[in-house]
Amino acid sequence: MNKHRVMVLAVDGVLPMDLGIPTQIFNARPNTPYELTVCGDTEEAVTASAGFTLGLTAGLEALAEADTIIVPGFEDFRRPPRPRVRAALKLAGRAGIRIASICTGAFAVASAGLLDGRTVTTHWAKADDLEELYPRLRVDRNVLYIDNDTILTSAGFTAGIDLCLHLVRKDLGAAVANDIARDIVAAPHRDGGQAQYINRTLPTPQATTLADTREWALLHLEEDLTIPHLADHAGVSPRTLTRLWRQETGVSPHQWLLTARINRARELLEATDLQVEQIAVRCGLGSGANMRARFRDTVGNTPTAYRRTFQHQAA
Repeated sequence: MNKHRVMVLAVDGVLPMDLGIPTQIFNARPNTPYELTVCGDTEEAVTASAGFTLGLTAGLEALAEADTIIVPGFEDFRRPPRPRVRAALKLAGRAGIRIASICTGAFAVASAGLLDGRTVTTHWAKADDLEELYPRLRVDRNVLYIDNDTILTSAGFTAGIDLCLHLVRKDLGAAVANDIARDIVAAPHRDGGQAQYINRTLPTPQATTLADTREWALLHLEEDLTIPHLADHAGVSPRTLTRLWRQETGVSPHQWLLTARINRARELLEATDLQVEQIAVRCGLGSGANMRARFRDTVGNTPTAYRRTFQHQAA
C-alpha cells in the first residue's frame, strides 16, 4: 500500500479528547498505510485546553506534505488561530489536500476561508457561533458529519470517531474500518446523516431497550425484518418499537436496517467472490438490481467497482 500521510493540526487550546481520536485511529497498524504526525505552529509544544503541554513532531510546513489533515477542536474557538496557521490551512485547501475537522476544529478551517459557500457541521451548541462569525457558510445542526469530498466536518467528540472511521472506510474499505472500530471499542458505522444527540427535553425513563433486538437483527439481515417482526422480538408494540428505535439510534428502523445491510454487503464484496445476486440475498436486499441501486445511492459506487477497489485490502 502506498504511504498515506495524516497530519493532525494541534492549535493552542486543543481539546485533548478530540486530539486523541485521530491519533488512535490513524496510528501505525500492519494493514494500513497511514503515517501519523502531530504538528502545530511551533515544532516544540502546544498548550492543551486542560493546561498541560503537548510535544509536537513537526511545524506547519508539514501540512503541505499531507494527504489528509485532521483539525481537532480547540477551546477559544471564537478567536481565529494565528495568521500563519490560517495561511497554511488555506494553502493546503487550495492544493486539494483532504481536510477534516472535529467539533470546533471547523472554526479553524472556516477562518482560512475553506468553508465559504459550503454546508458544514460542528457541535450543535456552537452552531450559532459558527454562522455568526462566518456568514458565508451554512451549518447543518442535525447530522454527525458532512463529507464534501476534500473538506469534511463533524459534530462533537463521538462524531469525530465516526468521521475518522468514515475516512478509513473510504480509503481502505469496510473490513479495515471495522477492525479499527473493534480495536478502539467503537460502533463500526454510524451514518453521517444520523441526528446529533441534542439537549432536548429528556423522555420519560424507560426500562425497555432495543439493544438486544438490534443485535439479533444483525444476525438475521437475510430475513424479512418488518416492524411487526422486530416489535415481536422486542416484546413491544410496533408503534413503541419505532419510537424507541429512533430515540436510541437517531434513525428509523428502516434506515438502520438499510445501513446495516449495505455495510454487510461491503464486507462480503471485500472478503468473498460471491456474485452480487448472492450477496443481495444474504444481506436481505432482495435482488441484484435492488442491491445495485441501493449500493449506488448509499456508497456512490457500483458493487463491482467497490469490489475492484477494496477486495485486495481484505486479502
